[in-house]
Amino acid sequence: MGQPYPPHPPFRPVRGRVFGGIRRWLTAAAGALALTGGLVAVSPQATAAGLTQVTGFGSNPGNLTMHTYVPDGLAAGAPLVVALHGCTQSASDYYAHSGWPKFADAYGFALVFPQTTSANNANSCFNWFDSGDSTRGQGEALSIRQMVDAAVARYGSDTRRVYITGLSAGAGMTANMLAAYPDVFAGGSIDSGLPAYCATSVSAAYTCMYSPPNKTPAQWGDLVRSAAPVGTSSWPRVAIWQGTSDTTVAPANATELRDQWTNVWGIGQTPSRTESLSGDTTLSQYDDASGRPAVSVYSISGMAHGLAVAPGSGPDQCGTTGTYYLDTICSSYHTARFWGLDGGDGGSGQNPGTLPAPAGLTVGGTTDSTVSLSWNPVDGASSYTVYRGGTKVGTTTSTAYTDTGLATGTAYAYTVAAVDAAGAVGTVSSSVTATTTGYTPTCYTANNYQHTTAGRAYQSGGYTYATGSGQAMGLYNTFTTHTLKQTAPGYYVLADSGCSA
Repeated sequence: MGQPYPPHPPFRPVRGRVFGGIRRWLTAAAGALALTGGLVAVSPQATAAGLTQVTGFGSNPGNLTMHTYVPDGLAAGAPLVVALHGCTQSASDYYAHSGWPKFADAYGFALVFPQTTSANNANSCFNWFDSGDSTRGQGEALSIRQMVDAAVARYGSDTRRVYITGLSAGAGMTANMLAAYPDVFAGGSIDSGLPAYCATSVSAAYTCMYSPPNKTPAQWGDLVRSAAPVGTSSWPRVAIWQGTSDTTVAPANATELRDQWTNVWGIGQTPSRTESLSGDTTLSQYDDASGRPAVSVYSISGMAHGLAVAPGSGPDQCGTTGTYYLDTICSSYHTARFWGLDGGDGGSGQNPGTLPAPAGLTVGGTTDSTVSLSWNPVDGASSYTVYRGGTKVGTTTSTAYTDTGLATGTAYAYTVAAVDAAGAVGTVSSSVTATTTGYTPTCYTANNYQHTTAGRAYQSGGYTYATGSGQAMGLYNTFTTHTLKQTAPGYYVLADSGCSA
């Protein structure tokens, strides 16, 4: 995909948008889907063999082009997959190398390949680090959503089975769009990418790329929850692909991505199972309360920056090699199976119950060792199972539960699921975080850069601010030193005049 993240980019505004080398690489990682309303007439136009350009798909505020691949005789109600290319790549390039058309034919689903150009970004990257392009209802994100709406209307796709995947900058955009549109996407795949909303500026993008902030799972999860519609209770299932020898997007990003999405799901960061796959790949799966994989991490030993492909005619082989298409393992095959596009259950071997997720999960109160929860009833539920950090901690027939024996001053993530009369566990609720009382303050003295990389502060527009309190700390660099006092989990205040823990 050309160099997706140029190390020394020019940086200049163009028509009110920030373009340049970094934006180029960053945007290329933005292969995330978005869905919108406002369809207009759609007219196809042939471009490459098997690939069709669709025009007039919406207001297109992000100035993208839409390309589709639809197997012959595809029935209405089939799934839809959106695939985002990387920097300097194109829709036809991703179509030709990624292997996705093979599985669209084999499993029966439609493909949408959004494309950006040098008119948007000099390196033809999706602008994943620009909030004007990656926020719900804006810019490129809205254009991609309009493509989804157009495909659903044109091909009769199942709106409950819409998925998104992307490489590099396309992966950065994919993560953002999974956060912004959890009501649209049932699953996503982030290939050599970054956590959702890791960066909202060019300078922050470099930090994320080479040395991602070491935020807590709850801090990463909050970025997703704040981007999603209020009241979201269902989240997409997320695959994370990363090479261990990637020097463009540091492998640490895969760990932060895992922390982010397991926290969103309300499950812990310890794998439910691990297994070895071909291509020196290790798969770690993190199950939801019903035993289905919610997050899967594929770590490919020795692979550099790119998309994992495995040329060949075997059922688990796909794609062709090229720049940033690396011969290791067919990521498209394993991702399709993880999403259940092959007609399977995503590798869990279990059939979840049909009851919906309980709504209104609320923390009613805390002490230094207890947390009280309540939620709305679910029709057809005979009982409810309560989970702390993804682990079952109790069952109740009421819509309230008190968890006991907890540590002082500690944050805990909770979810709840309804259980039917046959004992089948339904969809797990969205997560809430409760912190027990009695927290002991802690003091930290470091420079602004160190505070930021440790998650005690964040940077915006070249300046640093304390996490939680938002107090200004000056320029984001290694020459400004401050003392921060942590007064609660995830909350820091300036304490330069003196700090007693």
